[in-house]
Amino acid sequence: MSSDDFPAQVQAELDTFLAARGDQLSELGPQLEPFLGAAAEAVGGGKRLRPAFCFWGWRAAGGDADDQRIVTAAAALELLHASALVHDDVMDDSATRRGLPAAHKQFSARHEKEGWPGRAGSFGVGAAILLGDLLLSWADQMLHASGLDPVAVHRALPYFDAMRNEVVAGQYLDLVAQNSGRTSVPEAMRVVRYKSAKYTVERPLHLGAALAGADQRMFGMLTSYGLPLGEAFQLRDDLLGVYGDPAVTGKPAGDDLREGKQTMLVALATERADPEQAVELHRLFPAPTDDAGVERLRAIIEATGARDRVEKLITRLSAAATTALDQAAFDDDVTAALHDLAAAATRRDS
Repeated sequence: MSSDDFPAQVQAELDTFLAARGDQLSELGPQLEPFLGAAAEAVGGGKRLRPAFCFWGWRAAGGDADDQRIVTAAAALELLHASALVHDDVMDDSATRRGLPAAHKQFSARHEKEGWPGRAGSFGVGAAILLGDLLLSWADQMLHASGLDPVAVHRALPYFDAMRNEVVAGQYLDLVAQNSGRTSVPEAMRVVRYKSAKYTVERPLHLGAALAGADQRMFGMLTSYGLPLGEAFQLRDDLLGVYGDPAVTGKPAGDDLREGKQTMLVALATERADPEQAVELHRLFPAPTDDAGVERLRAIIEATGARDRVEKLITRLSAAATTALDQAAFDDDVTAALHDLAAAATRRDS
């Protein structure tokens, strides 16, 4: 598999799957067309990191590089990811996703355009929840419909189940931190691990390896690489959420600060702030009222050294991942591909 054409292969598998499911549901009537269109939009674009990690977990465990069925199985992770993003945007009331209106905002706008009675916002939230539920259901269906041996799929299900359970639990921990208005560095790191790190890198690797029949030693090597890399990935995402370029990230500058996200950056800044900085942090966060407030928060976080600490932590975690990779007994092509994915996950612009 070429890394250049893998995202296109994943998209082709998703297009085929969604077209078939759309045909099945079309008999319910034309009112479903915008809903199904939103499902297709939700899985469009992105770097396809989770399917890629799944594929290379498969290859690490001896899976056939030319078996198209693993691409289908790996593509199911994009449906799971899209489900999580749709629900995440509802919980955060995010306005945009990848430069476009978030799903619940699109549904709200449709309600207003149609002039329907009732509250457009409630319709938007309800429709987006259902969309996320449908995408989650489809992820399970796509894995089972991959054509892989049912015994192999059954062997992989505990890892797929763990992935879904962990991301939901991590999301809840994040929701608690965001609504309580406080978090500690260890608590923020626990959210990093369960909301994103395991779900983005480690579990996709495990899923692919399990489909190929990996032994426990193989799972251990994949965890030694995948867990620190996944944590570095999410910490980079946290930095982008505060300091990223909106033209690249598709979200307003400092969007995580507007949403009151209790990230590692905020936890470290709170821990390291001097008395004057602490007063300003408490005044401005978690609800800066204007762009000036966001800019001041960004400046305070940087002045405490929190931004630099997170960058150094990303470097340390990335080094731990690559060291573990170099010590693992993977084939040369697998090692090279996982090195490339590590770079893509931690030195990214969006």
